[in-house]
Amino acid sequence: MLAQPRQRFPDILGFVLGRMSRWPRRVLDGFGYVAYFVVYRVLRWRRSLAATNLANAFPEKSAAERKIILRQSYRNLGRFVSEALWGWNASAEALAARVRIDNPELITRFTGEGQSVVLLAAHFCNWEWLLLAAGVTLKVPVDAVYKPQRLTGVDDFLRARRARFGGNPIPHQSFMFEVMKRRNDVRAYALVADQTPRHDEEKHWTRFLNQDSAFHVGADKIARILKAPVIYVAMRRESPGHYSVELKLLAQPPYDRESESEIVERYARMLEEEIRRSPEDWLWLNRKWKYKKPLYA
Repeated sequence: MLAQPRQRFPDILGFVLGRMSRWPRRVLDGFGYVAYFVVYRVLRWRRSLAATNLANAFPEKSAAERKIILRQSYRNLGRFVSEALWGWNASAEALAARVRIDNPELITRFTGEGQSVVLLAAHFCNWEWLLLAAGVTLKVPVDAVYKPQRLTGVDDFLRARRARFGGNPIPHQSFMFEVMKRRNDVRAYALVADQTPRHDEEKHWTRFLNQDSAFHVGADKIARILKAPVIYVAMRRESPGHYSVELKLLAQPPYDRESESEIVERYARMLEEEIRRSPEDWLWLNRKWKYKKPLYA
């Protein structure tokens, strides 16, 4: 008799998120500030981790400068929460007014010629709005890799909301299979590529923000399999709740078979440039440096 309520609990959480996404924008903004205050001031969630990451990345900055970046990054995280909730229920017109893609023709030029593209983004600014804005602006099917949530109701809710404008969230476990299945279709394949691979996965090591850092190599493999150009998605905060997106060509075929992980290395360099330009817009509490580089990597 007690099993049924526990099974329904995830569905209740999805329902709650759905109701919150309908709150007025002002209420959501206030909720975002409260979330920032509780997480940063009260719970101090991962503050030590984020502060260490900043110290290692910017040893040339003073402790006072890094403290300002740390506080602002948590404030932006609070904004992200409120904006994500709003975006899950926003109209296409409202999203287009808040996320401006400056040069969509870089993508549509390739897709118009029958060529799929690989899009590489990061946990930068508001990555939750990127898939929605791409669907609104590009009018191209976008397959986006994502990590499924443990709670079924929450996962179902997020997948449905992210797919409203033509996005197609695909679990990371089956992403490569889906790429192979659709390899003859014209699509955009989107990856948030700044996460750290598991210890037992293939990875590319490079110096990134003054530290040995591991990156996934999946984007490089997908681009070579599809013979697809790779585009970096640079999102920038113009004002609270408003962003611009600049698309930058990272690489295009033919690819050199001898230069393994060349695409991933270029991605790391471009991401590092964006982070140094606006460090408070990156997710510093992410566990990017989970483990050290092996001696013989």
